[in-house]
Amino acid sequence: MVQENKTKIILCDDDPTMRSLLETLLGMEGYNAIPFIESTDDKFINFLITEEPRAVLLDVHLTYSSGIDLLVKIKQEEKLKNLLVLLTSGMDLKKECMEKGADGFLLKPYMPDDLISWLREIIG
Repeated sequence: MVQENKTKIILCDDDPTMRSLLETLLGMEGYNAIPFIESTDDKFINFLITEEPRAVLLDVHLTYSSGIDLLVKIKQEEKLKNLLVLLTSGMDLKKECMEKGADGFLLKPYMPDDLISWLREIIG
């Protein structure tokens, strides 16, 4: 039986290994982690609107788009205005991400505890 009360988090990273690891980690922590496989910006925005997650873990460097550009589109979408967005990157882009409206930034590689701590702090 699927528990519907788990906090839903969308994972958007073009590395399948990273997606799988994050899905496992978040699942073990009691979150409902749903991976988003590469597509287009519009399909991603529509996916978020349909899924109604509490947060999205978004990589800055995607093969089909820029996570920063997606962040701006998320923040401009009325139906997603309360969505929490955590960006990740191997480059220190924290300042730029936060200026564009990110709720948090993690520099890769990060420790799983750092991600879980952020989720618990911002989501509760």
